[in-house]
Amino acid sequence: MKKISFALCLVFSLNSHAETLEEAWFAALNANHQIKAAQANTDASQEQLQAAEGALLPELNVGTGYTQYNETPSAKTSIEGKTAQFAMQQMGSVKAQAIATLPIYTSGRISHNISAAQANLNATQANEQVAILDLKMQVAENYVAVLRLEDAVQVAKSHIRSLESHERDVKNLFEQGIVAKNDVLAAEVEVLNAKQLLMQAANTYDNAKARYNQLLTRPLTTNVELTLPFSEPPKVTLENLNQNALMQRPEFQVLNEQMESLHQQMQSINANLMPQVALNGGYQYQQNHYQTYEGLWMANVGVDWKLFDGSTHHKGEALEKQVLALKEQHEMLSGQILLQVRQAWLDSQEAQQRFQVAKQTIVQADENLKVTTDRYQQGLTTHTEVIQAENLRTQMHHNLNNATYDFVLANLRIKHAAGSF
Repeated sequence: MKKISFALCLVFSLNSHAETLEEAWFAALNANHQIKAAQANTDASQEQLQAAEGALLPELNVGTGYTQYNETPSAKTSIEGKTAQFAMQQMGSVKAQAIATLPIYTSGRISHNISAAQANLNATQANEQVAILDLKMQVAENYVAVLRLEDAVQVAKSHIRSLESHERDVKNLFEQGIVAKNDVLAAEVEVLNAKQLLMQAANTYDNAKARYNQLLTRPLTTNVELTLPFSEPPKVTLENLNQNALMQRPEFQVLNEQMESLHQQMQSINANLMPQVALNGGYQYQQNHYQTYEGLWMANVGVDWKLFDGSTHHKGEALEKQVLALKEQHEMLSGQILLQVRQAWLDSQEAQQRFQVAKQTIVQADENLKVTTDRYQQGLTTHTEVIQAENLRTQMHHNLNNATYDFVLANLRIKHAAGSF
């Protein structure tokens, strides 16, 4: 592995002014709208937790109103056999009150609601980590894609230079009467075709840079200069990577906390069928000239016990079914993540082997072109064989670049699959 790391350093010179992958991650995480949306969801869950905790505090209700009757409220009685009546209240009156209510005992209803809100907050925070991991992987893939296409453009330019050199050789030999005009025409066509391929590669490269800038929430035409991220294969076994993934991936925490939140909600619903005790106290004012005390302070302890509710059982059953659904998702997610780890691991091993082979074939392809070109200049071989040798050399350089970037990308995917970005 030291050989491949050393070779990477030789193949790619690092530009101190180029943007690193870590800098790209930092820029994306601070500007990406998906991350901001996830952070807003976390803030909303925090407010929901505070709202659930607020149920433990006293509740103060203030109310007032004016009432007008069409008749004076009166009481009727019988005194010494004669019917008599007297006013109890004026026809119009003002009523006001300020009542505070403090829950004393709720059979666990409030505490379970708080626990459910806390679990929901934990799930939302873990979901934010999922969004961060996914964004970092997106940035990494686009980052590597830009570097890959940048090198593809350089290989295409090298291909043109080699074909132009061969074109000059062909024209010199034609002027000497050694080769036919057909070779000159064929060489010119090869150069023009190579230039067309360069235009296509350059266009693809420009599109990749635009996608990269868009992901980092920048103007699409922002200049992009990147440096190849140094990458090493994981120093742990595949089994250890699997264990790390099952422990570290935040998707598991999301599901676990969601199941815990549903469980607490079920407990809270069941608590509604148990006694609820609350302390009430406050001040009441009733405008009434016939009443001795218009304003009164009051306090009472109330008990509310809902003995039967036809909907509570079904609400609990619905939540229980949701828990079962999340458990199935958990099992499915385990298989998917283990597959991701294994695929990235195998891709890394394959790319490493291809890199070693590509390094050897580069030297052989370059030497093959040199020998074939010398033979053509001496009239010992054909124009077609030179083109074949050049195409083979170009393909070997593409193979080396692809193996290099496949290796880097596979190792980044291993880190993402294991949740260790």
